[in-house]
Amino acid sequence: MGTTPVGRNFHLLTAAAVVTGLGSAGALIASAFAVLESGGSGTEVGLVAAARTVPLVLFLLVGGAVADRIPRHRVMVAANALNFLSQGAFGLLVLSGHAQLWQMMLLSALGGTGQAFFGPAAEGMVLSSVRGEGAGRAFAVFRVAMNGANIGGAALGGALVAAVGPGWVLLVDSLAFAVAGALRAFLDVSHVPEREPGEGMLADLREGWREVVGRPWLWAVVLQFAVVNAVVAAAEAVYGPLVAEEHLGGARPWGIALGAFGAGTVCGALLLTRWKPRRLLLTGALSVFPLALPSAALAVPVSAPTLVAVMFVSGLAVETFAVTWMLALHQEIPEEKFSRVSSYDWLGSVAMVPLATSLAGPVESLVGRPTALWGCSALIVLLTAAVLCVPDVRNLRRRSPAAPAPVPDQPTLKAPSGGSGEGTSSPS
Repeated sequence: MGTTPVGRNFHLLTAAAVVTGLGSAGALIASAFAVLESGGSGTEVGLVAAARTVPLVLFLLVGGAVADRIPRHRVMVAANALNFLSQGAFGLLVLSGHAQLWQMMLLSALGGTGQAFFGPAAEGMVLSSVRGEGAGRAFAVFRVAMNGANIGGAALGGALVAAVGPGWVLLVDSLAFAVAGALRAFLDVSHVPEREPGEGMLADLREGWREVVGRPWLWAVVLQFAVVNAVVAAAEAVYGPLVAEEHLGGARPWGIALGAFGAGTVCGALLLTRWKPRRLLLTGALSVFPLALPSAALAVPVSAPTLVAVMFVSGLAVETFAVTWMLALHQEIPEEKFSRVSSYDWLGSVAMVPLATSLAGPVESLVGRPTALWGCSALIVLLTAAVLCVPDVRNLRRRSPAAPAPVPDQPTLKAPSGGSGEGTSSPS
């Protein structure tokens, strides 16, 4: 039996994630309706959404380097404070009835900047808050809480937008960031060794880059999800609503299908609280194949009940990948470099999403929607098959916390020459 994996930090981090998940899921809906209520069009809704993504991409690497230089909980609290202020200002602006597009884009960009610093620091803190053989169950419980909060937050946010308007929902999200920041301020970091002075931000980023490129398993999965996340976003954000409107009966069945995906992620995390796969990355990689099913289902297109079932299965599968990926990182990555490598992983996960969603329309006009959707499915299958060709992906085994490094007939993740290993995580 493993040691008890959780403690005060884990409980604080989980509670804070639930609070922000409830607030932020609703705020995504509220921000879109805030633009529409101010007289904006669908294009302007997209501009406000893009304004959040651009600084996220630009500052992720800097955020990872900062989180490896100073205590991560301070970075998280500062990022929460920035999100508290930006969302609060956004909400007040909307309630004033005089919101202008450039103002909403600026405040959205500030929110994306906060997330760029928060994300890499948060992953490092979650990974350092658990220990022992029960870490897998702890990670899964954390994911259950986070996914459940996102589902509940989206439902609650939609209802509140209809009942009281988007401005109040944005203020609730602002308050959620304040509460979460307060919880994270009480994290105990006495067990984390002090950072040694580095040679500068650029040197830290170069070191993080060497950690990534020195591990075939890491850069292979990052490249895989750079494309996978992009084509999934194009299918779900652009093609899905169009298929639903023309063939499935409109927004309601599409909303139910997305809800089924969320329910699948919760069930996948619950499954991983009990199941302990030995080959972590092999299990995770095989779990990516079902992500090709929603695009194929939309290409046919299948009936609404069938699409709901497909979305549930894909949600369960992607959560299996997410938990096994976190476990592999927890096992293989040195704590002191984790946030830098995490920032490269985050960058890979989000960098191509705006491009893919912006090109989805032109590609549909060029080749037709069914062909574009079949292409999305094919890319997911081909890239996942390619990742399975990497030996470390197939052979990495779960180790006991006290176990020594595997002998040659039990391959482990490859470390870069001249240094110890590190990595990161996150398909998002």
